[in-house]
Amino acid sequence: MTNAISGPNATPDPSAPAASSAPFAPSAPLAPDDLADRLTGVFDLVGPLYRRVQRKVEEAAPIEGISVGVRAVLVQLREHGPMTVPQMGRAQALSRQFVQRMVNDAAARRLVETIPNPAHQRSSLIRLTAAGDAAINAVVAREHALLRQVDGDLTEADVATCVHVLTRMLAIFDHVDVN
Repeated sequence: MTNAISGPNATPDPSAPAASSAPFAPSAPLAPDDLADRLTGVFDLVGPLYRRVQRKVEEAAPIEGISVGVRAVLVQLREHGPMTVPQMGRAQALSRQFVQRMVNDAAARRLVETIPNPAHQRSSLIRLTAAGDAAINAVVAREHALLRQVDGDLTEADVATCVHVLTRMLAIFDHVDVN
């Protein structure tokens, strides 16, 4: 099978069938080998997409002073409220040590603060400060403006299907130890 992308910085090959973005008619589930081939094409797109998004976020880092890792921490806290470092690590499939470094970076910038955890004396809760909330809101607003520029006639069903497929793919790796 020909992959739609090759190499870490490659761009999609419009002639490659593996990553077609054309609308498709619903059909029967794919046979396991065919599904594996198609999902390989999805992985081939997700890697470069992630790296490009990461670079774009880091290009704007001087604006808010936020790296991709700190952004991930701030988003978690914005969406879920105060959390412990291990909780954030599990939620993002990142090592506790990496999350701790990102929390330390955010705390040095006064974007987060530690508060006592009534459920566990030795594992403090991390919460957003007002400055952290303002910073992540600015980042998300800038990203939203950028994502509004996505071309095409994507529907809610298209996006729901994409999320469904990626969620199923992620579930395959739930057992992977990130520490």
